[in-house]
Amino acid sequence: MQTDTGIETQLKEAVQLSGANWAVLAERVGGVWLVRVSHRLNKAAQKELTGIMTINSTDAWLCGALTGGHPRSAEMGKNRGLGHGRFYAFPISNSSKLILVGAEEQTAEAQRVWRLMTSLLSGQLAPKGQALLPDLQSGLAFNLPLALEKVLTNFVQTVTCQGAWLAIRRGDTLDVQAEWNAPKARRASLLIDDNPVFRRVNRSLSDLLFTRGQPNFDQLPFTNLKPNSGAWICLPLVVGQRLIGVVAMWRQKEFTTSERGQLRELAMGIPQTVDIVVTFSEMSSHLRRLGLLNDFVLTVSSAQNLDQIARRMFGLLTRAFSTELIALFLRSSDGRILRDYRLSEGKLNVTSVSVTEHPIQPFLKEGRVRRVSDSSREGYIGIHKTARSELIVPLRYRGQAMGVLVIENAQAEAFSQYDEHLMVVIASHLAGLIEYTRLREEAEGRARSLGLIHEVVQQVIGLNDKREVASITAELVAQYFRYELAAILLLDAHNEFSIQGIGGTQAKTFTESLNGEDFVVLEGVTGHVSRKGESVLLNDTSQSKLYKPITGWEARSEICVAVKDGEQILGIIDVESRELNAFSHNDLIAMEALAGILASVVTSANQYQRLQETVHQLQMTEMELKERMEAQRAAENRLLQAAKLAAVGEMAAGVAHELNNPLTTVTGFSELMLEDLSEDSPHRQELLMVLNEARRASSVVRRLLDFSRQGERIRASADLNEVVNDVIALTRHLIQTNNVALILELDESLPWVSIDLNQMKQVLLNLIHNALQAMPRGGEMQVRTFPSRRENRDWVVMSVRDTGTGITPEAQAKIFEPFFTTKGNSGGTGLGLSVTYGIVADHGGTIEVLSQSGRGSVFEVWLPL
Repeated sequence: MQTDTGIETQLKEAVQLSGANWAVLAERVGGVWLVRVSHRLNKAAQKELTGIMTINSTDAWLCGALTGGHPRSAEMGKNRGLGHGRFYAFPISNSSKLILVGAEEQTAEAQRVWRLMTSLLSGQLAPKGQALLPDLQSGLAFNLPLALEKVLTNFVQTVTCQGAWLAIRRGDTLDVQAEWNAPKARRASLLIDDNPVFRRVNRSLSDLLFTRGQPNFDQLPFTNLKPNSGAWICLPLVVGQRLIGVVAMWRQKEFTTSERGQLRELAMGIPQTVDIVVTFSEMSSHLRRLGLLNDFVLTVSSAQNLDQIARRMFGLLTRAFSTELIALFLRSSDGRILRDYRLSEGKLNVTSVSVTEHPIQPFLKEGRVRRVSDSSREGYIGIHKTARSELIVPLRYRGQAMGVLVIENAQAEAFSQYDEHLMVVIASHLAGLIEYTRLREEAEGRARSLGLIHEVVQQVIGLNDKREVASITAELVAQYFRYELAAILLLDAHNEFSIQGIGGTQAKTFTESLNGEDFVVLEGVTGHVSRKGESVLLNDTSQSKLYKPITGWEARSEICVAVKDGEQILGIIDVESRELNAFSHNDLIAMEALAGILASVVTSANQYQRLQETVHQLQMTEMELKERMEAQRAAENRLLQAAKLAAVGEMAAGVAHELNNPLTTVTGFSELMLEDLSEDSPHRQELLMVLNEARRASSVVRRLLDFSRQGERIRASADLNEVVNDVIALTRHLIQTNNVALILELDESLPWVSIDLNQMKQVLLNLIHNALQAMPRGGEMQVRTFPSRRENRDWVVMSVRDTGTGITPEAQAKIFEPFFTTKGNSGGTGLGLSVTYGIVADHGGTIEVLSQSGRGSVFEVWLPL
């Protein structure tokens, strides 16, 4: 047989002679095309060509060239490294190989070059006689797919066909192990009793031939028949009286008697080979599975945690049973949570779900081994949708089922009784190892939890501010467990959940992503926990309908626990991570323990807050009562003052009326007598004294009359600043002569007020005179106007401040009473402030005095708008 180097030289010469772009020698092995030798194609181009040949339509086109024995060509289509033009396929007879050429165009002479080369290679590559017994030294007996591919090639090379497949019997099914131009049949499993053709073959153990038009022709499985296919033959492989498999072939024209004889002869001679290969394969598989026990001791037993145990165990089972349809379910120590381990695309995925209503729950309760040979026939729905056979083994520890190990296969009858016994032994050891590891992890987790709880109690005990408690707790949780995000939500004053504390490395990112959005989503995890009070543990949020991501933040794992006082939900502890499988059941237990401590602290804080609110309400009630009592006392004082003023006014009117006439007589006769006396009369001075005293008495009487009747009231909306300016203009000279500095502060935006201008001027004059009299040695006087609001009303205020002698507290209580004066013998009547008080009260306002002895006084007139 020629070497690859010699074949490459021949390809090079043929490419030069034919003007082709490139050429390869390809062989179909195990249902796929392999490039054996190539010329003018780099590795990238070879990879692209191999990908094109794996397409079903390309595979069928190439197989058609082999079975037909004639060259064919087709358009290349779009590609990167193969150039443009056409594919040319030149089959090599008596083999599963062909030469594939890429060229713009191949003339008839160029194609003769390639046919000549295939003819030469046919003689060089043809076997001197294909042995029916396997070569044990070559390892073919231990490679079942390759061996059965060689067997099927014998049939295809014996009689040309459009397609073929070979199936091995396993129990009541036929599993397709090799195919030729029949990709739909690859790895298919066919029930013998469900198909009339296979039932006849199983009973008769003889070949069956069907042609188009016969009744059962449309029931033939996986034939990929083309419209021109007209014949289909099924050849049984029999050892003794036992059917071990079948070979199916089809083509356009009918199989001749001679061809059927050749196929029968081959089908009679090859079953021994097939039986030996299958037996060796099963023995090899069984020995590999027995090696699981040794591998288990060496690898799985040395794992440090549950995830590592599951990962190593899955690796062993995948190699031993040639399947990735494996699942491990472990129940938590409290029986509420089920930890689900599964393989997906070679990766181990772990999720935590509720045990309630989970499909595996019946097997946990039942606690016995179950082997399902064919799920479609037995009505069992597997963990994986593509599973046909199942091996379900409980993990029992001290008589209790702590979990279930499920191994499934897409093929029926994939597991034997030996496999069942083997997995029972492994499951027993696995259960003990898992329980020991879980106890160690729980002990470590509880130690961390106790440390956290101790720290939390130390820092929050005695605190009464819920926000401070939540903030400290969230930071400690994130610090102790290295969580990315830990948030504590508590009910606020509006009885809504709000974030009171947040911690973790991603706290800032999460807060920015939240951006005012409600964290508690009714349809989400937090909403579910806030309504139901049930803890939730998710290690793959994409598999849960409860999880609702927030814009800019998407967690992959989450724990959410309710903070409860009895049946009342006070808040939520929510822990999240952007990593899959970030949390264990121990984390859930720790958060639930912390929630209990936090509930006690929050309840105490709520009670303290309610007590503080009650105390505050009592204080406010006391203050309000005092204000009302003071207001009532002030009203009573004002009423008493008004009554006094009214009584004094009536008395003053009577006294003034009785005194006015005599005083007028005394004044009149005194003036007449003064006119008659000479300037040098000794009685003139005495008479002038009588006249002055009479006039002074008349002035007092006039003031009494002014006090008793205020005169006609003329009210109008006016600017109080204008009143101040008018009065200051009249008194400015007097102020200056008394050595008093005047300060005016008038608010330009002062609103107008309804007043009697003359009366209000008299009020200000009285206050200015009193201020000047209080500063006999000079000083400073300030006159201000400004708006104010008090007792839910708007006011205009006019104040006069002096730096005089001040008024004692005893005098302040009587200062507005008639005839009370602090001026002693200086001539004060005690009626000025009484008249001022009466005018202000008549305007609906009040007058207030603030004074300290030796520091001056402030009189404020409050007028309502």
